[in-house]
Amino acid sequence: MYRTSGTLADGRAIHYYDDGPGHDRRAADERDLAAFTPAAELRIDPLTRQPVLIAAHRQTRTAGSAGGRCPLCPSRPGHPSEIPADDYHVAVFDNRFPSLGGAVGGRTEVVCFSAGHDQSVAALPRQRLETIGRAWADRTARLSELPGVQSVFVFENRGAEVGATLSHPHGQIYAYPYLPPVQAAVVRAARDHRVRHGGCLLCAVVEREAAGPRVVSGTGRFLAYVPEAARWPYEVHIAPRRCAADLTALADDERDELMALYGDLLRRFDGLFDDPTPYMACWHQTPLHHRDVHAHFYGQLFTIRRDVDKLKYLASSESGAGAFINDITPEAAAHRLRQSG
Repeated sequence: MYRTSGTLADGRAIHYYDDGPGHDRRAADERDLAAFTPAAELRIDPLTRQPVLIAAHRQTRTAGSAGGRCPLCPSRPGHPSEIPADDYHVAVFDNRFPSLGGAVGGRTEVVCFSAGHDQSVAALPRQRLETIGRAWADRTARLSELPGVQSVFVFENRGAEVGATLSHPHGQIYAYPYLPPVQAAVVRAARDHRVRHGGCLLCAVVEREAAGPRVVSGTGRFLAYVPEAARWPYEVHIAPRRCAADLTALADDERDELMALYGDLLRRFDGLFDDPTPYMACWHQTPLHHRDVHAHFYGQLFTIRRDVDKLKYLASSESGAGAFINDITPEAAAHRLRQSG
């Protein structure tokens, strides 16, 4: 992996990650943009004590790519984009419409997985998947060094059904200046497990799942399984078989192996239905200041599609009470995912 860094017209940073050497990414951003000023506000719900980010400026963010002017495609004459170069392998830049930053702290970055507008991560060659994994690890390391950052969250939303506003293959990275609720709950569970039983909670989960009926796929160093209490119709967790706090804790060959498994899982998801499956992919890296009780990251891949023409909506029970109801047993989901490979 080879990284080249630059600056966009409004002062935001951009980083190119290439599969190999010999690529000139020094093209200048010729757009006339106002100086970049992040504006977001963090509020705390007094009833639940959960944090909520208020980012009203995101109402004006780009949705779709009318007229062929996708902001994530490489720039071409007469059509400048967020990517000044005329080609790229993987590109990472500060989000123009961030949910974090400024007085709130933290940072949000966009990760473009391919210059091809109609490409999908599942169809990328293994070398490109490896470059994506190494870019994620590099950004995790650098964002973890920012003052006040507590958690680095890597994710992708694919498909309009799950809220993706742009179809170009991309994801994001949020460097949170606080502990998000799901990660806070995992830390509490890990601490309780360590007190009661000793050792790592996720290591115990992986050992138990490896011998059970919910395994989807795996390698010598990673396991992919449907969790026992899956909340989504098709949901897979991907975990190292050993403790590793985040993507930076893996050796290059381990990370490459993980990305190959991830690509296999994406193809299994796309094989579930007639059309490409809308999905959300999240990498739950362990919070920076709680690794004394929890130091084992995992990936989460899931879809809201439960059948060819049926979606899992978050209705009142899920959205209001936080009580999930799954219409498919995890064992049946695992069986179908094994067959779709």
